[in-house]
Amino acid sequence: MQQLLKQAQKMQEELGRAQQELAEAKVSGSAGGGLVEATVTGSGELVALTIAPAAVDPEDTETLADLVLAAVRDANAAAQKLQAERMGPLTQGLGGGSGIPGLPF
Repeated sequence: MQQLLKQAQKMQEELGRAQQELAEAKVSGSAGGGLVEATVTGSGELVALTIAPAAVDPEDTETLADLVLAAVRDANAAAQKLQAERMGPLTQGLGGGSGIPGLPF
């Protein structure tokens, strides 16, 4: 029983470290051939958005909005992939990573 508790504590520490690494990691996504770039943390928080002047057309704000959404979605997809890469091996022993409260996957 003591060994099981030690293993659980070690796993909890590793998960905590991995979550901290994800919070500090930054991944980017883009749309429109790089006209709009979004940067999110590995945990999915939007931290930067860059819009090239060529993407700004006062007569067509809908296209710009679509590009922003696409860039943010692209960045979030990269963040989810990073989460799976970092957290997957740690959570496999806990039922494949599903059903763990507080974890986004």
